[in-house]
Amino acid sequence: MSPTPKQTACINPATGELLGESPLHTLDDLKTAIASARRIQPTWAALGVKERTRHIRKIQDTLASQAKELAEIIAKDNGKTVTDALAAEVMAAAIAVHYYCRKVTAFLKPERPGFGSIALVNKSSRVFRVPYGVIGIISPWNYPFSIPFSEVIMGLLAGNTVILKVATETQFTGLALKSVIESAGLPEGVFHYINLPGRVAGEGLLKNGVNKLFFTGSVPVGKRLMAMAAETLTPVNLELGGNDAMLVCEDADPVRAAAGAVWAGFSNSGQSCGGVERIYVHEKIYDSFMEELKQRTEALRPGNNLSPDCDFGTMTTAAQVEVVKVHIENALSHGARIFAKSPEPPEGTVRQFHPAVVLTNVTPDMKVMRDETFGPVIGVVKVSSMEAAIQMANDSNLGLTGSVWSQNRKKAQKLAHQIQAGAITINDHLMSHGVPETSWGGFKESGIGRSHGKLGFNEMTQPQTIVDDWLPGVKKNLWWHPYSAKVFDGLKGLTVGLYGRGAGKRLSGILKMLRALPRMFRK
Repeated sequence: MSPTPKQTACINPATGELLGESPLHTLDDLKTAIASARRIQPTWAALGVKERTRHIRKIQDTLASQAKELAEIIAKDNGKTVTDALAAEVMAAAIAVHYYCRKVTAFLKPERPGFGSIALVNKSSRVFRVPYGVIGIISPWNYPFSIPFSEVIMGLLAGNTVILKVATETQFTGLALKSVIESAGLPEGVFHYINLPGRVAGEGLLKNGVNKLFFTGSVPVGKRLMAMAAETLTPVNLELGGNDAMLVCEDADPVRAAAGAVWAGFSNSGQSCGGVERIYVHEKIYDSFMEELKQRTEALRPGNNLSPDCDFGTMTTAAQVEVVKVHIENALSHGARIFAKSPEPPEGTVRQFHPAVVLTNVTPDMKVMRDETFGPVIGVVKVSSMEAAIQMANDSNLGLTGSVWSQNRKKAQKLAHQIQAGAITINDHLMSHGVPETSWGGFKESGIGRSHGKLGFNEMTQPQTIVDDWLPGVKKNLWWHPYSAKVFDGLKGLTVGLYGRGAGKRLSGILKMLRALPRMFRK
């Protein structure tokens, strides 16, 4: 079986099996989709929160009833283990849709900013959250289901219509996601699924008028999209990856810390933008931690990633395997050594596989410590103090997430505040992306904006302030035309009366303001 010319082949990276085909769209198809989404968006928004939520709640039932099948589709398409697919993709999506359906009314409730000054006591303000209109979403191949899922759900609940483009490498998952979203019974045109090459999709979305673009991917591509978006001042939300640091304090539990490092560093074959890539361990706990880390790394079981007993899957793309190899070779050539390595699968059983690797004797100038490896490699550094660990952790142009491991929560919180990253976990790592109320996003070149939680939901809407004058009988404001000396003195008196020093000066100012006040009620 071979793909037809206008289809994208969906290939299992572990076996090379052709899973199916995904129709390839054109820029004309994209233009048509955006036009359709723009026409229906006001109607979708006008349905109101309750009706939109009624549609979206149906997706929760679909996820629960098809959890096993969806996990297997993701595992076949991406190469991760079926357990990783279930926990980090399907279960995370089910948690997310339940949370956002429950919180959407509160998130969209108009807010009163409060009372600012007695000088403007007759002005009452409210801030409304208004949908952007048509939003475009470009998602990556490493978490091909859960990353776009939350953005789609938030966008729809907020009253936007959505154009989704998933990675070419994981179209089989994308089609499954499309089916799940469409199980909500959405009105025609509210949600569109587009399969276009990444090199043309971003430009196509921006030049054809989406009102906001959400992109998850590499720093270079994110920068190019931001530059293109600047031409039309289209707002962008960018999540661009990380080179995340894990800090292990002298009082940490070495068993828990090592177990967490193996999961957060090697699940999804290390292809997690928020996964552990650098570990800084206090010298007092270094030996016990490293012993646990070695044992657990070497105990990982590769093989058939569709088996629940498989701990370690394959990588999604051959190109990423080469990046991992280059980073390891660079480190070894500059003095690093392989401290631990996971077993290889039986020869000839798995394609695009790379074992989990723990490196020691690493230095800050090595690629593995400087750049995002995005693979199953961890570099470990022994430190004499946590102050030194903080300094090294922050020596990066990226700042997506980080973690602190300690049995002293107060100390861990203090250290966490010093890490220059958008999401810090204590005695855990990576999992915060699956906690729907927790915002996700980074500092520095790790991105702009947030996803997840209330902050992420706010990214789907624009604030609109409406100021109302509730005082009856007013014909004109104190500062309106025509001007006069009395108007000037009244305004000055108001300023001095409210904010001047000395009771006498303030009283004099108020009296001048009161003399000018009657003009507000005269024609």
